[in-house]
Amino acid sequence: METLTVRRVIAAPIADVFDWCATTTNYTRSALILRARLARHGQGAPYGVGAIRLHTWAIGWFRERITAYNPPHDFDYTVDRSIPPARHELGRMTFTEVAQGTEIVWTTTFEVPVPFGAVVTRVVAKPVIAYVFGRILHAADKALTTP
Repeated sequence: METLTVRRVIAAPIADVFDWCATTTNYTRSALILRARLARHGQGAPYGVGAIRLHTWAIGWFRERITAYNPPHDFDYTVDRSIPPARHELGRMTFTEVAQGTEIVWTTTFEVPVPFGAVVTRVVAKPVIAYVFGRILHAADKALTTP
């Protein structure tokens, strides 16, 4: 399993950044996310615990389930199914107020279950997913800071 962490500071209030990132349909503002939708509402909030998010990226399809939801500080998710198949242990986004706005730390632990999966995960999948996460956070920054 590989753990990937992407960080970014966005010059916007923590509640706004949390809401943008928790709302999966916003991800399509990145050219790499082709489709995103909420398939099932969560407990107490659309994207709360139990919510099911469906994403079609340029690199695959993912069915995510929200497993923890603590606005505006963090939420966790797991990928229940994906194409191509992947093993996924944890996805987490944390939000912290900093002098410049809000720091986002996006962490995921995963592996591609193929022959030589550890190498494929580390050499191919990890940098590609880091790039996609970065582009989503760039879209968040643009949406939240451009007048």
